[in-house]
Order: sequence, then C-alpha cells, then structure tokens
Amino acid sequence: MDFDLSSAEIKWNADGLIPAIVQDVATGEVLMLAWVNSAALELTQSLGLATYWSRSRAELWTKGATSGNVQRVVRISLDCDGDTLLYQVEQEGAACHTGERTCFVGRSDRP
Repeated sequence: MDFDLSSAEIKWNADGLIPAIVQDVATGEVLMLAWVNSAALELTQSLGLATYWSRSRAELWTKGATSGNVQRVVRISLDCDGDTLLYQVEQEGAACHTGERTCFVGRSDRP
C-alpha cells in the first residue's frame, strides 16, 4: 500500500501523537477515534491495515489482530491544520471493542 503522506507534514502533539478519525469508506459512518504515533502511521502505510498507539497500554496495536475485525485503510487524509488524520477504511465486523459497529452509540438529538 502506498500512501502519499509524510510524517514531516504532521503537527504531532507534545506526546508525539495525532488523533485519527476512522470512517467507513463506503457509508461515511464515523466508526471510532484513536491515537497514532509515527511508528503506527508507518505500519499503517506499509501494511494497509490500521495500526494505532494505545495510550493506556503504551504499545502499538493493529485493529483486528486478535478479534479479526480488521480495518483495511483505503485513504489517509490530513486536515487543514495538520493536527488530525482521517482514515477511510473498509471495516470487517465491529469497530468498537464492545462489539458495536461504531464506538459512537450514545446519541443526543436537539429537541
């Protein structure tokens, strides 16, 4: 997989991380938000599978490595400020660790 995105273009935060919004490429549904460091981005770009940095475990994790619910990355975009990534993915199974398709299950509508 070849993505044309340089780590030098990214405005990493003080911890060397950037948030990645994950969206289903076919439906546009927002699936989750996760954190990425430079190593996770490099793995994502080379494997084509979404890889993230776990802040709680302080380790890299490739989505679906244990569950089988992989995210095949189709496109990576950097926002206009350079401080947020958008991963557009082909999601297999649930995106959320709870078993839900999306992590955004709580909803509040305007009355």
